[in-house]
Amino acid sequence: MEQRLANSLIMTVNEKKFIETALLSDLRVDGRRPFDYRKLSISFGREDGSSEVQLGNTRVMGFVTGQLVQPYRDRPNEGTLAIYTEFSPMADPSFEAGRPGESAIELGRIVDRGLRYDSLFTCLNFCSSTTESRAVDTESLCVISGKSLNLYGNRNLVDASNVAALAALSTFRRPECTLGENGQEVIVHPPEAREPLPLIIHHLPVAVTFAFIGKENVVVIDPTHHEEAVMGGSMTATLNTNGDVCAIQKAGGEGVLQSVIMQCLRIASVKAGDITSKIKSAVMLKRYDLKLIFRVKYSEFEKQVESYNTERSLRKIKRHNPSPAGYKH
Repeated sequence: MEQRLANSLIMTVNEKKFIETALLSDLRVDGRRPFDYRKLSISFGREDGSSEVQLGNTRVMGFVTGQLVQPYRDRPNEGTLAIYTEFSPMADPSFEAGRPGESAIELGRIVDRGLRYDSLFTCLNFCSSTTESRAVDTESLCVISGKSLNLYGNRNLVDASNVAALAALSTFRRPECTLGENGQEVIVHPPEAREPLPLIIHHLPVAVTFAFIGKENVVVIDPTHHEEAVMGGSMTATLNTNGDVCAIQKAGGEGVLQSVIMQCLRIASVKAGDITSKIKSAVMLKRYDLKLIFRVKYSEFEKQVESYNTERSLRKIKRHNPSPAGYKH
């Protein structure tokens, strides 16, 4: 997928050769080493379930929405999870407005696959085909049906979109639902009536993308737009902090030796642990900020109440002021 997107970037033969030659000396055009990630920053919006991830110059905004839907017959106690992607034409001239194209659909599938339902094997030490992991407890998705991603920037969209999805899902809270007296009507309680419920997330499957460049198949992590334009193939491995492989996507191109894939999985396991720590730290910081904002607002409310009570007491004193001494009616 990344290779098709990168075809819109026209590069000269000298530029391609420069990138390939530099990699033979473990150097990249942006100054990184082959297995270094660009700077990753995670922030959140005011509403629950909104996130913004910036990976280098690549920016992805994630939004989680929920609605009441009828479950599948074979899974009556589980909700559904769907990923939608939107490419902004303002981010790149190769992105077209309107309905999602083939690249947008495939990106959504890759991200979705890491969060999807159980397959025959939840996690594998090694696999030659794509598997799926159950990261999100679908029983906690009783009213959730949508997750959208808006994308901007200079590529490696898979990794940035994956982090945005995980961050948004980690902060989303669904409304509490109960059955009516007849047992048929579903009542969705607003946040003012009942506290919304967070989703149950078993683990964080982190996507790590590798690019294979040049005749020597030099491996780099987190490829940029220019590197995607010259790569012969790519592979995205989705792992959690336990080193379990949740999904693998090989996006065509040159064949890769099994020993190289195993090396990539070992590297991806380390990177997944680092990114997971950043996601959890960002989520904890958001929760701390919300608590701090609540305390400040509550403190201001207490001051207003105290000021009102003081003013009210002063009014009572003035109203019941005793008569001056010696005054006779």
